[in-house]
Amino acid sequence: MTDTPHRRGADRTEAIMRATLELGQEIGYAKLSMEAVAARAGASKQTIYRRWPSKAALLFDSLLSVNGPALDYPDSGDIVADLRAQIHSAVDLLAGPPVGPLFKALIGEAQHDPQIAAALNERFIAPQADKTVARLKAARDQGQLSPAFDLALAMAILSGPLYFQLLITQEPLTHEYVDRILDALFTGIGPTRAH
Repeated sequence: MTDTPHRRGADRTEAIMRATLELGQEIGYAKLSMEAVAARAGASKQTIYRRWPSKAALLFDSLLSVNGPALDYPDSGDIVADLRAQIHSAVDLLAGPPVGPLFKALIGEAQHDPQIAAALNERFIAPQADKTVARLKAARDQGQLSPAFDLALAMAILSGPLYFQLLITQEPLTHEYVDRILDALFTGIGPTRAH
């Protein structure tokens, strides 16, 4: 196998992102610097700055490169079970190291950096929200949800408590907490049953 420029570039990119995640976990986002990443990855600062204009942009791409659990929805025919499986996977990915603390820092940075906020929304938040709404729509079409329920609102109701706990109260995100949210939500949006 030959060592092509494309392969060397991919290897360099992987080394830079791995170094970013390692350093971020070791020293935290506030102390993370492009210089430290360059030194750890064996790359020049110019190489890094050509690709990423800020440490937030570098961290964001690095976090997206993590091969965590798939955040796609199963379709077992049971919307609550499918939401539970997907949200448990998301909690497992976002609640602990290495992703959790760095994801929180990135969301904090997005409050001050419109480019990071836009990228976070475009490349992570909106695609996940679209997947959730699509899965809820399929469940509604199958009669598992009330035909009149606002699916975008259901998405907000599902995600709001998770972000509140992750970012505001900073209490641990657990599978039990997810289950409580699902139980509370589906008591209200399930199909009406005749008595």
